[in-house]
Amino acid sequence: MIVAHILGGLIVLLFISVPIAVSIGLISMATLYAKGLPMVAATQAAFESLDSFSLMAVPFFILAGNIMQAGGISQRLVGLANAIVGWLRGGLGAAAVLTSMLFATISGSSSATTAAIGSTTIPAMVKKGYPLPFATAIVAASGELGVIIPPSLPMIIYGLVMNTSITALFIAGIIPGLLVGFSLMATVLIVAAIKGYDEVTPLSPVRWIKGIFVATYDASLALLMPVIILGGIYTGAFTPTEAAVVSVAYGFIVSLFVYRQLTLHDIGRIFIKSAIASAGILFIVAFASAFGFALTINQVPQQVGAWIASIAGSAFTFLLLVNALLFIVGMFMETLAAIIILAPILGPVAMKFGIDPLHFGMIFVVNLAVGMVTPPVGVNLFVACEIAGLRIDQLIRPLLIFLAVLIMDILIVSYVPTLSLMLVK
Repeated sequence: MIVAHILGGLIVLLFISVPIAVSIGLISMATLYAKGLPMVAATQAAFESLDSFSLMAVPFFILAGNIMQAGGISQRLVGLANAIVGWLRGGLGAAAVLTSMLFATISGSSSATTAAIGSTTIPAMVKKGYPLPFATAIVAASGELGVIIPPSLPMIIYGLVMNTSITALFIAGIIPGLLVGFSLMATVLIVAAIKGYDEVTPLSPVRWIKGIFVATYDASLALLMPVIILGGIYTGAFTPTEAAVVSVAYGFIVSLFVYRQLTLHDIGRIFIKSAIASAGILFIVAFASAFGFALTINQVPQQVGAWIASIAGSAFTFLLLVNALLFIVGMFMETLAAIIILAPILGPVAMKFGIDPLHFGMIFVVNLAVGMVTPPVGVNLFVACEIAGLRIDQLIRPLLIFLAVLIMDILIVSYVPTLSLMLVK
């Protein structure tokens, strides 16, 4: 009964457009009050959740992404990606996906990746004959790589909630990230070939290789950044949080003193933008933790877990149900809030079915990342549409083919655990 009351109250608040953080905060306090506990316990749980060294990585990675977006790093990555695949029909669209893959290794954020890549590649694709909705759909779909390819903010949150190694999660995300990225690139190339988009001039192997060398040299400092960040994390030189600080310092130095595209005037705007984005995320994290505390007090995880276990007779069926649930939830709920609320409920059930926590984390992250490109609250859709000057409904038709491919990727990641675990084990 308590489960129905909590979910019903949450749905009503969200339906009347109460912000997600406020909704779960109100439900948390109401649930504690009904249990006869002081409502201040929700506030205490919220503040205690923010007292985390690992959580400090969130604002720093957001700041790093904004610095790199304004500092010319994204443009150089676009140039390199275009040099690699731009000679193919559909190569510019594939280059947009490849750039998102490269930018994802230094941003950790889906919306930052979409904004950084979209502002450069959408106008360029339109000039080469891509329909504006299709070009925008490419950027929106590939932007989700910002949270699948490490470093990743959702992976950090999942690691904190499930007491799982964040470094191991980062390593586990490499191959699923490559799978999603290359599948989107293949989709763009196939559609462009069928539709006749993106006329290209034949390029000799010598000129192609020379172009790659020139673009690599131009983007060398940008490419060195993920080597330093991820290399430092994987070798144990520093923690993910320290890596986030290093990324800010490195991006600031390169953008301001080497590329010189970042001005002192920009710095204040970047700090304000990053602070607002960080505050919104941490606000959700805080009250989602209070919500989790309220659920635990009422033994909701145990009840839901027992119910799921009773209808899922095998790991295969369980994963199918989980994927359906996460896909629906991702359409309506912010990714980090969904992880904090659902991971503690579903994680113990997954382990009962013998599913590795790292593998389950990848299922969570990849599935909820797709929610960033599904209406009505897909953040990547809003960012990409704002850049292109389109309405979301104009994006739905060209987006469907990418969603079909992404759903196939989710199923592959779900039922082939080796993809997530081979580099970790």
